[in-house]
Amino acid sequence: MNEIHVRPVPNPGYADWQLAKAFHTATSHESEATRRRAEERVHRWTQVARGMADGSLTIGSRTPVRGLPAWVTPEVVRGGFATGDAAAGGPWTEHEAEAAARAGLRAGDRLALFRYFLTDAGMAELHTLLDSGRYHVAVPEEAALLTIAWLLRAGDRFAALTLLDEITPYADRLRFLPRAADTVVPDGSAVHRESVGSLRTTLGARRPKPAVEAMNEALTVWNPFADQLLAHWLETVEDGRLGAVRPAGWTERGRELLERHRRLAMRHTLCGKHRNPRENSAILLAALAEALGDPPAGDVRGAGTRIAAARAARAAGPRADVRARAAARPGLLRHAVDSMVAKRGAPGSPRHTELRARQAADASTATLHELARVLITRLANLRDDAGLPDTAWLLVPVTDEEAARTGVRAGSPIPDGLRHPVERALSAPVATLVERGIVPSAEVLAELVPQLVAATTALAYHDPALRTLMTAEYGAFAERRSLLLLNLEHQVRLEELPWVQAVSAYRRVSTDTAGNAHEALVELGTLTVRAFPGTIVPNPLLQELGSLARQAKVGAVFTEELAADIFMGTFSAKFLRAAQSAAELLEGSLYARYYDIDYAMIRGIDDVKRKRGLAANTSADFAALCRERAGTDPRNRWSIAANGTVIEQAQILTTHNLAALVHPIGVEPAEGWAEPARGAYRTVCRLVQQIAGNTRTLGTVKDAAYAWRQTLFFLSLCGVEDQFAVIAWMAQETARRPEHTARRLAPVLAGLRHVFTGGSLDDPAVPNVRRFVGWATDGHWMRDA
Repeated sequence: MNEIHVRPVPNPGYADWQLAKAFHTATSHESEATRRRAEERVHRWTQVARGMADGSLTIGSRTPVRGLPAWVTPEVVRGGFATGDAAAGGPWTEHEAEAAARAGLRAGDRLALFRYFLTDAGMAELHTLLDSGRYHVAVPEEAALLTIAWLLRAGDRFAALTLLDEITPYADRLRFLPRAADTVVPDGSAVHRESVGSLRTTLGARRPKPAVEAMNEALTVWNPFADQLLAHWLETVEDGRLGAVRPAGWTERGRELLERHRRLAMRHTLCGKHRNPRENSAILLAALAEALGDPPAGDVRGAGTRIAAARAARAAGPRADVRARAAARPGLLRHAVDSMVAKRGAPGSPRHTELRARQAADASTATLHELARVLITRLANLRDDAGLPDTAWLLVPVTDEEAARTGVRAGSPIPDGLRHPVERALSAPVATLVERGIVPSAEVLAELVPQLVAATTALAYHDPALRTLMTAEYGAFAERRSLLLLNLEHQVRLEELPWVQAVSAYRRVSTDTAGNAHEALVELGTLTVRAFPGTIVPNPLLQELGSLARQAKVGAVFTEELAADIFMGTFSAKFLRAAQSAAELLEGSLYARYYDIDYAMIRGIDDVKRKRGLAANTSADFAALCRERAGTDPRNRWSIAANGTVIEQAQILTTHNLAALVHPIGVEPAEGWAEPARGAYRTVCRLVQQIAGNTRTLGTVKDAAYAWRQTLFFLSLCGVEDQFAVIAWMAQETARRPEHTARRLAPVLAGLRHVFTGGSLDDPAVPNVRRFVGWATDGHWMRDA
């Protein structure tokens, strides 16, 4: 029977769904900033939907935008959909406007500005930028004019003119000029998650919290006033009777209290508790107003005098009238006074004094908003585009000088809520950031690594100016978002950019540069394994590892994670090569026995060829093996879950890049492989623990199965004694978890022990054992365990 291939196509409904979501947020969200961002998404997804409808966009292609070559950086939204705009296009930028002003050109004319930089005056500016290294390449295209300037200075007119011919047709639309910067292009030795400018924005977004402000107002304004009211009434007590006497000056002091309340009520409006007529302090205030006669209009709103009650009744209705008259009853006044004394003690008593002192200390504690203002002031003299070489000086308690200037209490410490964003701006080696917890995941690591890889890769360019330029270019290219691609097409590579091709002849890979790349590769691979042992290597990080591997000439094969919803039913040839490479490391191992892998058979597969309609060579036998292991029908191409099971089998056979890190790259943690195995299993336990009570568990189960696969891989690299010790530790670690977690993991651990002692998981006579994989077409057993 001929194999049926159903080519997946991008679903226009996805764009419509994203557009509807963005529109709903833009019209209903309470935050203005969120609505504004949503409006931008509405615009972009409208472009996507319109472009797919009129044919100007070909989603799934390396050249998705009609009229633009593959090297143009497209604007890409969620899911890898191109919008039709170029990242280097769009509105006239500030640095373009400044350059045009210097050249005496009309603002907005990109082609005229492009031509200016081909003149002697323009070239002089470009040479100055090249020599200083003080520029910022935000998108790859912004390196083009600097590359032309370098080539002309190097005497390579042919390469410069060839490059010029290729990019000039787009000079009226695209930005080929970088922005001048205050700092030189980073060398990659130190990286940071956030810049100082970003940190300022984060700190500036801290706003006073109404609840905290209201509480502080109660503690500093209304509680002391209530104490004064209580003390005033306690002056009238004689022989245990409230109101028995009026000491000299009592009436005058009472009127002062009423007047003071009027002023406080006008200035302090955050805390509304004192306005509640049922509050004890309000009862005392109303009784005082009645005792002193009708106060001037507006002095005491809601006062309990008969006349004031009548006025309140006319304004607020019968309920307010009842409350006001109730407040005037002597029994209610006596109860309020007794309650306040019983609860806190009389004003001036030790118990009362201690309480108010504690509350005053609480109220004087600096808020996050106030401390954020202090930090912003400390950052005043730092450049926006830099990181922080050190954070200790920024996180010291508030100084006396700062206290005098801001009113924040001296000695106030900087809390964790502000320490964490400050730490994210720390500029340090990647390993240091990981060690300090500033890089919490492999995904965040992938965001920082391009700075390191850029500097390492650029070492192959011996000219200092060109090396700096290529470092900046690599960093910008790493920010290029991946496209949704079909038919096994690959993303645009750095070397495909015309300006990178133009200087390729000046790239010299020597023993030293290869050695530097290999050293960085081992360091990065070791860091990934040690810090994130239970997490698969994300695709962006794989791209950087692959770049270093090519530079180091180690022949490692990396395979990216595939999307089940657009799976083509086959794999490019590199998946077979990766599995065959894994065979050299794992044949006969615990990993191979657990997953029942015949690596000898895999080494014998030799059917790589190019199929019609695909952009890469494939192996039909390898794809058939994955389908057979997954137990899926090759004609069932409409099931995402079925596709997922096939993809997962490919990941199992290849180890999803773990084997490549060990051989041929040479990653080996100094402490051995037992600790990464333990770390990966902790991740398994944490994820399985999240399944209970979770209605959307598919992603959690998959991630747990991936972490389990990594556990087995690391365990397979251990000696037998370490394997025995780790398996025993797993039982202890599982026992510490909730019962539902231990119940779900019991058949998984039983299966591992069975294989470790020489058994097979395919033996039907062995009960209560499971081979743990993440994908299932008919519901996963772990969800219902």
